[in-house]
Order: sequence, then C-alpha cells, then structure tokens
Amino acid sequence: MSTVATLKELWNFLKVRKKWWLLPIIITLLVLGLLVLFVESSAVAPFIYTLF
Repeated sequence: MSTVATLKELWNFLKVRKKWWLLPIIITLLVLGLLVLFVESSAVAPFIYTLF
C-alpha cells in the first residue's frame, strides 16, 4: 500500500466517521516525527536536545 493510498484512506475515515478531533493529534505526531528526523541528521541536534 502506498503512502498516498494510506493518506487517502485516513482522510476518508476522518470524513465519514466525523472524527475531526483526531486531526490535531495526527498533525502533532507528524510534526514531532519530522523534528526527530531533522534533528538526528543535523548539527542542530545538541541544541534541540537541551530543550527537552
């Protein structure tokens, strides 16, 4: 299953089931995941780790 198909299926689930309260949770998890990916491969890592 491709990433696009997964996102489409997730969107349809949210739309049909009216689970709009899940959207902020999903967005937050995606942003944190992207932050982890960015931090582990950059020179900014020591500065980000001091925030947590």
